[in-house]
Amino acid sequence: MESQYQLVNNEEAKQFQFKLDESVAKIEYIKAKEKIYLTHTEVPKGFEGKGVGTELIKQSLEYIKKKDLTLVPLCPFVAMYIKRNPKWKSLVLKGINIA
Repeated sequence: MESQYQLVNNEEAKQFQFKLDESVAKIEYIKAKEKIYLTHTEVPKGFEGKGVGTELIKQSLEYIKKKDLTLVPLCPFVAMYIKRNPKWKSLVLKGINIA
């Protein structure tokens, strides 16, 4: 199924983004060599509870996998998504335990 949202990697802002009408859903990140730290996820009011954040995380993880980066999920929302979808655990930096 094709998503209605298109992932944008805004490297200048250090964010993965979905453009939503007048607003933006985003995951902020810090990239250091081949590691990427997802620090904060934000979905605009009015789009909350509609699966936007989940889809944003999923597409961001697909991007990270494609680029062969090592993930450090500092954002609790991202960590919870990975816990619920263990197939993504292979991206996570070894030694980080997602309980």
